[in-house]
Amino acid sequence: MPQFEVICSVTAIVALQLSIILYIWGFISAILAQPGRSYASLLALPSLSLAWVLLTLAMIDRAIMTGHVPFTTMYEFSLSFSWGVMACALLFQWRLKSSVFGAGGAMVAFALLAYAFTLPSLYTPLPQALRETWLLPLHVSCAIMAYGMFAIGFISAILQVSGQKYHISFLPDTAMLDRAGYLAVLTGFPLMTLVIIVGSIWAKAAWGSYWSWDPKETASLVTWIIYAGYVFTRIFFHWNGKRSSLLLIIGFLAVLTTFFGNLFFEGLHSYAGV
Repeated sequence: MPQFEVICSVTAIVALQLSIILYIWGFISAILAQPGRSYASLLALPSLSLAWVLLTLAMIDRAIMTGHVPFTTMYEFSLSFSWGVMACALLFQWRLKSSVFGAGGAMVAFALLAYAFTLPSLYTPLPQALRETWLLPLHVSCAIMAYGMFAIGFISAILQVSGQKYHISFLPDTAMLDRAGYLAVLTGFPLMTLVIIVGSIWAKAAWGSYWSWDPKETASLVTWIIYAGYVFTRIFFHWNGKRSSLLLIIGFLAVLTTFFGNLFFEGLHSYAGV
């Protein structure tokens, strides 16, 4: 791994750790009604933003060195997944003016980045199936942003259930968290649909069939069905609250199954694992 990429990646995870500490400090101060809350709130968001910028620079450097987008190994996709979660967390904190999205996103992104650091980071040649250059960036970038949005939906659902059970003072009201989860899925679900469509086109070009029931394909379809069920029940049965939150939690568990699928299943996507 080149020195610049190492410096940016390591500094990014340090900045993420710092942002988590600051968010927690702010929440504790809010519970105790201490003045430190304002300082923590002011510093947490810039720290998370810095982590996102540094990870962006690391991924750009890797793309320059390899000559292709950094989406082709489990290490690279873990970096990208972390990047997408941070991007969505920053967007929702800015849009909804609530630091709980930044805090939750920082924790999920930190776990993904820490996991990435356990994986081999050596450059590997592009497999033949990945050389359709316009399909690779479109397919994986849609997946990154869809997964990032689903992570926000998961965070909203966990906070909503926790707020209903424990009445935590610093949490937004449950209606706002419910709306945030819905907005996240309304953005992520069309992207996930595009992931499957583009993946099918790619599969036809690379393997001669639009659908092969590969384990990762199947996991993606199951994930899509869960979120389709969420959208359907929201629109036609007016589900909200705990029932919708449960679907968001199950949906994100399906996302993680899809993401980690190469560790458990053999299949046509095995080139992306380690």
